Amino acid sequence: MQLPDATALDGELVVWDAAGRLAFERLQNRLARRSAGTARAAEEWPTHFVAFNLLRLPGTDTASWPYRRRRAALESVFATRRLFAPWALCPSTTEADVVRE
Repeated sequence: MQLPDATALDGELVVWDAAGRLAFERLQNRLARRSAGTARAAEEWPTHFVAFNLLRLPGTDTASWPYRRRRAALESVFATRRLFAPWALCPSTTEADVVRE
């Protein structure tokens, strides 16, 4: 699935290990591969794009919007576009108890 032209997301390219933890060394390893090793590494360690923020929609600069509005718009983009792996929406909360936990 693709995003509309001129959409800008802030996020990070990640690789998770079997336990669901970030595996930065595997991402580095993938980036260092060349030729035949590249396809094998991509199969072994697929990358995901974890979106944190929505910076732009077609015709609209959202960077100046309050966080809650940007977050709602980002969640709407994920729902409307039915984004799934390799796309991932970074969890977010404004509930103090959840943050402390």
